[in-house]
Amino acid sequence: MSRSWLSGFKAYGEKRVVMVLLLGFSSGLPLLLTFSTLSAWLKGEGISRTAIGIFALVGTPYALKFLWSPLIDRLPLPVLTNWLGRRRSWGLVIQALLIIFILALGSTDPVKEIWLTASFAVIVAFLSASQDIVIDAYRVEILSDEQQGPGAGAVQAGYRLAMLAAGAGALLVASQWGWFAAYATMAALLGVGMLVFLFGHEPEIKVSAATAERERRAAEYLEARPHLKGGPAKVAAWLYGAVVCPFADFMARPAWWAVLLFVIGYKMGEAMAGAMANTLYIEMGFALDEIAWVSKIFGFGATVAGTVIGGALVARLGIMRALLIFGVAQSLGNLFYVVQALAGHNIWALAVCVAAENLTAGMAGSALVAYISGLCNQAYTATQYALLSSLTAVGRTLFASASGKLADMFGWVDFFLMTTVVTLPALLILPWLMKQQGRVASKPG
Repeated sequence: MSRSWLSGFKAYGEKRVVMVLLLGFSSGLPLLLTFSTLSAWLKGEGISRTAIGIFALVGTPYALKFLWSPLIDRLPLPVLTNWLGRRRSWGLVIQALLIIFILALGSTDPVKEIWLTASFAVIVAFLSASQDIVIDAYRVEILSDEQQGPGAGAVQAGYRLAMLAAGAGALLVASQWGWFAAYATMAALLGVGMLVFLFGHEPEIKVSAATAERERRAAEYLEARPHLKGGPAKVAAWLYGAVVCPFADFMARPAWWAVLLFVIGYKMGEAMAGAMANTLYIEMGFALDEIAWVSKIFGFGATVAGTVIGGALVARLGIMRALLIFGVAQSLGNLFYVVQALAGHNIWALAVCVAAENLTAGMAGSALVAYISGLCNQAYTATQYALLSSLTAVGRTLFASASGKLADMFGWVDFFLMTTVVTLPALLILPWLMKQQGRVASKPG
């Protein structure tokens, strides 16, 4: 491999990219504590499957985080913002609250106080989604344009490592010392992110002249309204700058609607196939322990490798070319499900299928994160990133929900062939976006 290609991988040793890796770890820790790890705890306590299923609603804040992201984007915190800066002060406060409520969640008794367990789980999910808002904004703002690709790979690698810790790690701790010890261990690990915010630097926010002028004119217009004189005008102007301007700024870009369609559709096929993967494996006759071990060994390793390789190659290929190449590879990766459906109960076919799908999905995921990062105006990073990342989550959830029905209609082979081509419209938008917008991922000036 030539030196120019290796340069993308060397970026993972740079201080700011390492910081992003650690923040990705903090970002991924709370997710499973309100999802599969919590479900395992509830099942072990004898809670009904119906009640456990309802707990899935705890994850709703992750899809709605764009609603309160303007507050985190623009609202200063008393004393702390002057001392640490806006991003780091919000990050430390949210992480401190997360530690408190993760400990509170772990101290509950689901059998005797199920509603208290549910309430703390919702609070943890809300704080976790809020932490994601801060971390995503901080990552975009501290990294240079050349570091965005490796940064995307680093944050996803950290996230996956945290999910392993909060999943298998928490279960191992719980099996030896109980559930409070498991949740307390995860709360302690959040200290990694706190150290980054404590000893890191506050990013310098560069506001373009056009952005500043738009907000100045809005403030003057509102101040001139007779019924909004004084305090109300200032509040209205602040809300306009925090809530309206981020969306108005995005919609002022060429072909913004095509960008949204692309973001929603890029991982549609991967999401649809992934939703049915375990069902396919079980119907092929694989035991749960076989699926678990292959997923842990090949799946986890391939996902982390994919995110790291993808992030490094984004820096070499450029974001748009990487999106296209990795998007095609991601779609072709779904063909291994077809191979699995034809092979039946074959453990080697399962290993290859899991490795290929996770590797290509990880590469495409890094490219998509880098692309979304590049779309954000630094004046509104948290709000715009939260909106776009929420759209990817909503898109995946919406289309994946129809996967079971489509698999019943078409059968496994035809269903997975369909997931291979369903992302084609999004991939066809890419060359058009490049022609219309030039380098769409560049930050607006």
